[in-house]
This record gives sequence, C-alpha cells and structure tokens, in this order.
Amino acid sequence: MAKLCENKERLDQYRAKAKELVSKMTLEEKVSQMLNEAPAIPRLGIAEYNWWNEALHGVARAGVATMFPQAIGMAAAFDEDMMEVVGDAIATEGRAKFNMQKKYGDADIYKGLTFWAPNINIFRDPRWGRGHETYGEDPYLTTRLGVRFVDGLQGKDEKYLKSAACAKHFAVHSGPEEIRHSFDAVASKKDMYETYLPAFKALVKDAHVEAVMGAYNRTNGKPCCGNEDLLQDLLRDTWGFDGHVVSDCWAIKDFHEGHKVTDTPIDSVSMAVNHGCDVNCGNLFIHLIEAVEEGKVKEETIDQAVERLMMARIKLGTIGEVTDDPYAGISYNVVDSKEMKALNLEVAEKSIVLLKNDSQALPLDITKLKTVGVIGPNANSRAALQGNYVGTASRYITALEGIQDYVGDQVRVLYSQGCHLYQDRVEPLAHINDRLAEVKAVCDESDVVIACLGLDADLEGEEGDAGNAYASGDKPNLNLPGLQQQILEAAYQSGKPVILLLLAGSALDVSWADEHVAAIVQCWYPGALGGKAIARVLFGDANPQGKLPVTFYRGLDGLPEFTDYSMKGRTYRYMEQKALYPFGFGLSYTSYSYDFVQLSQSVITEQGITIRATVKNTGARAGICTTQVYVKALQADTPNAQLKAFGKVTLAAGESKEVTFNLPLEDFALCNEEGKAIVQEGDFQIYIGDSQPDARSIELTGQQPLSVTVSSEKEICL
Repeated sequence: MAKLCENKERLDQYRAKAKELVSKMTLEEKVSQMLNEAPAIPRLGIAEYNWWNEALHGVARAGVATMFPQAIGMAAAFDEDMMEVVGDAIATEGRAKFNMQKKYGDADIYKGLTFWAPNINIFRDPRWGRGHETYGEDPYLTTRLGVRFVDGLQGKDEKYLKSAACAKHFAVHSGPEEIRHSFDAVASKKDMYETYLPAFKALVKDAHVEAVMGAYNRTNGKPCCGNEDLLQDLLRDTWGFDGHVVSDCWAIKDFHEGHKVTDTPIDSVSMAVNHGCDVNCGNLFIHLIEAVEEGKVKEETIDQAVERLMMARIKLGTIGEVTDDPYAGISYNVVDSKEMKALNLEVAEKSIVLLKNDSQALPLDITKLKTVGVIGPNANSRAALQGNYVGTASRYITALEGIQDYVGDQVRVLYSQGCHLYQDRVEPLAHINDRLAEVKAVCDESDVVIACLGLDADLEGEEGDAGNAYASGDKPNLNLPGLQQQILEAAYQSGKPVILLLLAGSALDVSWADEHVAAIVQCWYPGALGGKAIARVLFGDANPQGKLPVTFYRGLDGLPEFTDYSMKGRTYRYMEQKALYPFGFGLSYTSYSYDFVQLSQSVITEQGITIRATVKNTGARAGICTTQVYVKALQADTPNAQLKAFGKVTLAAGESKEVTFNLPLEDFALCNEEGKAIVQEGDFQIYIGDSQPDARSIELTGQQPLSVTVSSEKEICL
C-alpha cells in the first residue's frame, strides 16, 4: 500500500496546508474547485486541473498509451502480483503523459492524475453491459485484484501519490444500464455485506484508495451520490475513509430528473454535498453558491469538501512549487516503450482461458499445416481487442494478424470476415449472409479453421455510448449475435477441425460449440497486442493458465430477473443449475495433481487455519498452475463453496512444489440477515485444487480437488 497513507505526520502537514489554502478562497473559488474542470487560482499557486481521467486498463482517451487487456481479461489471470505491476505501469505512463502535458500547458480533460479506476462492482448478471470493466462475479477475487491494482496506481512513496485511484461505483451497481438514472437497486443487508461491499471496504481500509465514486442508481431508496448511509455512516464514519468522493458524470441531476427525490438543482446539489460528495463530474455544483446563500448548505461543509480536494492535489504534488516529487521527472520516453509492450504481451497471454481441447487439438503443430483458415467478424477487428475506456495504441495486432505474423511464409492463411458482427449482411446492398460462400471456400481449402467470434464494445458497454447496437449497452441474451452461429456451423460442416476463439468481455452461451468444435479459447478483449498473444497460445509458445472470473451459463434459464439484486440463484456462489463452464475453470496444455494436504489445526481459532499441499506438474510441458482454495460451510442454508485464496505456481514438467495458504477467521464467516459476520458452530470443508469443487468442474477436468474438514466448536461473532 502507499507509504504516504501510513505517514501520519506528513498527512497532518498536508491537512494544515489544505486548510490554509481553503481559508484564503472566496465562496465562488471554493465552488469552482468542486467541478471536474477546476479553474486556476493563480494568487494561491493553484493551477487549473481536470479531475476526470480514466485508466481502467491503460491511460485512456488522451493519445498513445499501452492498452492492456480489458479488466475482466486481467482478472482471468488470477494474479495479484501482475495486477500491481500493471497498476504501476499505468501510473508510470500517466505521470509521463502528465509531465509532458504540463510542460506544454495542456490541462484538458483526461490529462490529470486522478484516475477513475478500478471498477470493483460485482458482475452479478451476464447481461450487464459494463461487466467487462470489472474483475468478475466473486467478491474475494475482486477484492484482492482491486487492492493490488490500487497499490500499483498509487505507489509506495512516503510523500506523494504516483496517481490517485478511485473505487467505483459505490456501492450496488450492475445494471440495467437503460434505467440506471432512475433505478433503485434494493439489496438486503446480508447481500450488501457478503457480496456488494467487501471490495470497497478493502480498497478503503487496506489500499487507502484516494477516491470513491458514487453510482448513478439509488441503493435501497437513496441516490448513491447523495446517500448518507453509504457516504457518511459507512464510508467515512465506519471505515474511516479520508479521501474524496466524486459523483458519476451528471449523476447529480438524476436526483430531480430521474429519481425524483428532489425538486430542483439546488436541492440536488445540497443533498449531494451535505451527504458527502466532494466533486461533481459535470457542472451542477455551480448551484452550490445559491445553496449556501439560501441556507441549504453551510459554508463550513463546502470548506470541508474543498479541503479534501486540496489534500488530494497536494498528495499528487500538483499545487505550488514542488521540488521533491520523485515522479515529476518521469520522461515521456517510457510511454509505449519496449518494456511496456513486453509487459502487455505477458499480461495478454496470462489472461487467455482454454475452455475446451478435445483430443489435444491445441496447440497446433505448424510443421503439419499447409493452410489455415481464419474466419469471423472479430478475426481482423481492432474493436475486438479493446473493450471500453481505451487509449490509442501505436500498433494493433488482431487475431488474424497475429496468426499471419506467426506462421510467416511457412503456412498459407486464408481469411473471410464471415459475417457482420451483429447485422445480417456485411454489405448493405447485398443479400442476407453475403459472405457464406466465401466461408465455405476458406474452410474447404484449409487444414484447420479458426473462427473468431463474439462481441465488442458496440454490443456490450455503457448506456449512451455512441454506436451501441443494443441502445442500452446490456445484452438481450447470451447468444452469439447476428449470423455468427450460422457461419460457425458452416465451418463445422466442412469436416475440418474448428478452433473457436471468443473475443468478448462476458459469458456467452456456446453450448452448441461445446458439443461440436474441437477447441474453444476465451480471449476476452486482449489488448493492443492480443493477436500476438493468441497466436503464441494457439501454437504452443505460451501455455494457457487463465481461469474464468465469471460463470458461463447455458442461456438465461434459471437466472433471476435482471433487476433483482438478491444474490439468490446468482453466480457460482448461489446458483443451483449446472454451468456450461464454471467460475474458476480453465484448462492447460499440461496437467496438475495435488497431494499431501496438511492443516495447522482442525479446529478454527482466532488465528484461522493454515493449509499446505503439494502440487505436481504431471504433464509433458512446463506450465503455471493457478491454485484455488474454497471453503464450504456445511450447515443448512449456506452458499456453495466460496473462493478464499489463490496463487500461481510455476512448474517444469514433472516438478512438484509445496503451496501454503493462510485462511483467517473471517474466511469461515457468513453474514446474517442484519449483515453481521458470524462463524457458525459446526463443520466446514476446505478444498484445494486448480478449479472449484462443483460437479461440472470435476466433469470437465476429470479431477476432484482435495478436501479436508475443519470445525468451529462455538459460534464466533466478528
């Protein structure tokens, strides 16, 4: 975590400086600093600053930067250390770009050091369009990856933040996009404290995240950006958050226009600021001057908010003459450097998940191939590399280009777009399915067919994004859009082996493909160099190690209504139906076994439980095993086994290593209806393996995780 946050004396000095600055401002100047586009106050040494910047998977929307795989893809790596390295790399490029822009007087939007990332909402429903911005459906995985990403973004200096991270969208937010400006997400205290809140709490208390962003919707009746239960009672009073709160963009006007909880803009800004919101992404806070004049907001409340904002800018070294900021000298040369490209490729390779591999169809043997057919609307699509909230790469390598570059002149590559991503023809004046003949020709001439299908951010994304084909941003179903299923079936009917590459940010129902094609690879939105990573996996230079951070369902049957925020029946933790591909699942080109489980003790105590096991690479090639530990409370009416620890183990063929995990007391706790965490009296099953212990994972892997039973001799309230 950032050393600065541990340095009380330094923080006290910063608070005093912030307080002094604010004391010298007029009311108009204070309010001006609470807008995302804050003007300069030259007499106080305060430069103009725009609070709005994005860095979900790279510095976004401000020119060239390294574009890593989308967040959901990075989550599939199940790698905490990698997330911190990525966060640090993004902060390095962010600082380099900020320093360059400052030199040339550019303080525009997307040019600051306050990054509105990560998105740590829970991807509770596969229809949600913004789910690919998250780290998946599990609160523990989300927590660990979010904490380490923030650690990387904010740095470890004792005086300054490298950049300022932001936990969003606080606190219960995951669609539907179409009605987010008026929707009330109703969640029980049990679901709040077991599922929706843990990651936010950890980012505040463990990572000392500098900012928190409120959501558009209401939570339990109150707008999130003006919700005293969330922003004041929980965030500040209970968790001790001392950073700043920012509204989502134009969310304050939703108070009176969408939620109808206030009557006027003045009432809306009063509610927001009185309940803890400090920065307005938008311009509605200009009405705070009237709110103070009318007695609806005390000027002392404005002072407190602006002091928090000045604190953030002081921590970032952006106020006054600063001579000891270690990040001020980061050169623009680091942006898009050779080292950044190498890291990007490594992350993309780690993110890829092998879902099916019948008869070892993969990796492909280049010496046995004369012609490879590549088909599908995502084969040569840059959009399918990106996801949303993106920067500009200096080079993009699509799946087609990656395969072409890899095989060179050794193998002929034939290509057909196959079909439009979601429409019924490629050319508007042509007949329906106007590329089908070409698909059949490519397949007939090829030794193996690689079908690149899925989605892009035009189909799953944020409400209101330009060009979104589904308008709301959410998916209406889990099917392959348009004619994609038809061209996949045409490829299969050719009799040639078919490898399905899915480039998408969420789960799709590929039940037909699971029954028919030779191999399926989930590539997510793999970043600017994604095509190179895909080719290295296809031809065996990289061994797949990714695991699913979300459940792949067999359609929508059995899922609750999208608007139902109860966790019952949702995600691997509470679902009752059999998954197509379960959370935590992913194959490798090698195999692993587990043995010799040892426990520190069999009775759960205040010290928790330490579990040890030996993992062995039983295959013929080196690999990186993703070990997962799950806990299942064996009492009645308890959730399915839940992820409580994970780690990466690098193993040569035939090599064994011991792995150790410490499970603290809270890993055995569940929340009651009041949201209180309790370790129940009775038995608990601990599982350790490279998948979760559900029947479908065991069916797919042919292996059952090792398990041991521990017990709690009494009920323990945490």
